[in-house]
Amino acid sequence: MAQSQGWVRRYCKAFCKGFFVAVPVAVTFLDRVACVARVEGASMQPSLNPGGSQSSDVVLLNHWKARNFQVQRGDIVSLVSPKNPEQKIIKRVIALEGDIIRTMGHKNRYVKVPRGHIWVEGDHHGHSFDSNSFGPVSLGLLHAHATHILWPPERWQKLESFLPPERSPMQSEEE
Repeated sequence: MAQSQGWVRRYCKAFCKGFFVAVPVAVTFLDRVACVARVEGASMQPSLNPGGSQSSDVVLLNHWKARNFQVQRGDIVSLVSPKNPEQKIIKRVIALEGDIIRTMGHKNRYVKVPRGHIWVEGDHHGHSFDSNSFGPVSLGLLHAHATHILWPPERWQKLESFLPPERSPMQSEEE
């Protein structure tokens, strides 16, 4: 009886050590390096959720890539919604700080993106709540870069960073 209690005790001790090491490592990894997220809605069709409401893509979100707020035009990013801080949204970066962009339904026809901000839009313009609704977005709301589609398996792929030609900035800081 004493031997069986010793085995159980050693097992519990080893389990607790492993647990108290693994949990902080896992939490740090998910918070600082990468995590997965399910994409809901039609705003990023056809890039994400091309099947509509029948399916939801699951994407890999790379926090590490977003840590210095380095984004490029065409990147797909996850960010905290400017209208509802409890919600994360996923959009494509259309313009960077200093760019002048022709808007699609915003109160101003042209907008110069302020310093420390980006202009984001969904790929499905008629069904997207984006910068055309709420204006330029602070880089401080940037959460992560979406880099790969992980689910469903038939859609496994790296997400390409591209800017639709009709959405190029009128003038960019780089010019």
